Amino acid sequence: MPQNIIPSTGNTPASAFERLLTVMNTLREQCPWDKKQTMESLRHLTIEETYELSDAILEADPDEIKKEIGDIMLHLVFYARIASETGQFDIVDVLNGICEKLIIRHPHIYGDTVVQSEDDVKRNWEKLKLKEGNKSVLGGVPPSLPALVKASRIQEKARGVGFDWEDKSQVWEKVEEEMQEFKEEFNTVSGVPVDIEKAEAEFGDLLFSLINYARFIKINPENALEKTNKKFIKRFQYLESKAAENGKALQDMTLAEMDIFWNEAKTI
Repeated sequence: MPQNIIPSTGNTPASAFERLLTVMNTLREQCPWDKKQTMESLRHLTIEETYELSDAILEADPDEIKKEIGDIMLHLVFYARIASETGQFDIVDVLNGICEKLIIRHPHIYGDTVVQSEDDVKRNWEKLKLKEGNKSVLGGVPPSLPALVKASRIQEKARGVGFDWEDKSQVWEKVEEEMQEFKEEFNTVSGVPVDIEKAEAEFGDLLFSLINYARFIKINPENALEKTNKKFIKRFQYLESKAAENGKALQDMTLAEMDIFWNEAKTI
């Protein structure tokens, strides 16, 4: 097989995107791995790349963010290329489609609708989606979203049509109410057998109310929890390394001994 000419580096957004399409087309036609791929085989890889982009954003690593955006863009043009082979749609249809949607959904920019705030924009967005055929405001929330993210999206969409608390103090009252109900259902001190199903339901209500409060004070609960996960991992791995330095295994240490290293980790 003759060697392919490497397409020149693009100096504009249009030429750089055209270069990606050229490379994608060549790989699809000539690479054994790329030729085998389907939308279904790429799906789990795309999910993985999305999480890698999310990690890079949380780490505030611009080089990694740039790389992961590129990986996701490759996947997007890959899907469009696969669809074009059966005449379903192509990349031009995809790009024009999203442009048309954005123009229609922004009548305050491309029409004569007047808005005063971000909330007005969100309300208009949801109204337009209903006119386009959505049967429910919540219909656009993907069922497969992780529960924490899904709760945030449900609350945001409800707010978009005016179904929301008026003040954050009301939301905090709800948090305290749900906390009390959970304590009543899951009071481990009393020694009374716990109804796990009821306790689970109350715990879910408590989480939902906390996510709601986070929204009111501009905290992204997914980001907040992931940062705590990363902090815990860093501290726990420090604990493991210090234990190893002292010739000990964690399972052989007392909690008091582990706490010494854990508290050291907090200062790093």
